[in-house]
Amino acid sequence: MYALKERYHALLQALAQAAQHSEAPQIPTLIAVSKTFPTADIQLVYDAGCRDFGENRVQELLDKIPALPSDIRWHFIGQLQRNKVKYLIGNVALIHTLDRLSLAQEIEKQATKRNVIQPCLVEINLGDEPQKGGISPADAPQLLCEIQSTMPHIHTAGLMCIPPQAWESDRAFALLSSMAREWHTQGLLAGTTLSMGMSDDFKAAIAHGATMVRIGSALFGAR
Repeated sequence: MYALKERYHALLQALAQAAQHSEAPQIPTLIAVSKTFPTADIQLVYDAGCRDFGENRVQELLDKIPALPSDIRWHFIGQLQRNKVKYLIGNVALIHTLDRLSLAQEIEKQATKRNVIQPCLVEINLGDEPQKGGISPADAPQLLCEIQSTMPHIHTAGLMCIPPQAWESDRAFALLSSMAREWHTQGLLAGTTLSMGMSDDFKAAIAHGATMVRIGSALFGAR
């Protein structure tokens, strides 16, 4: 019981220390990746002060939402199928894994039905790894342009990535940060949120300007 709260506060301290040495000093939002963990554990972390939680399965998220406080900001961080989009609109603060035109079109369709603007991050597959989600860096500007010009119910809040397995984390995070700045300056990207860094590499991500870090095992323990 107390271990979860202690780990949460220790992580907040680690994030603050890392931010002191970052390119643009700011303490990033800690997204507690709660997938597969019970609502009792999520409630303990909530009681410690966390309000941002990440899930990667739509049904698991839908099961947890009514059982937990209504002011939680839910983040969807898993690969998203088009037929599941309708369940997320209005239920999640941020979709981290927008990576293709057909998915963007479905998000726009469902957000239009509900008359809401859905914040999304575009997931970048930096190494063009076929086993991972995300759009290639070469194709991302065209997708962003299409969203900006034809999809008023999507707010492109920034970018997200998982570093390629063969890369040093620093290389990946520096590149994503550079892309976000360039595309924002060009007017292709509405915001500059950077969702990058997990339990084993969040310090490197913060050094390169991460504004959100997705932390699961370092907080909740091994799955």
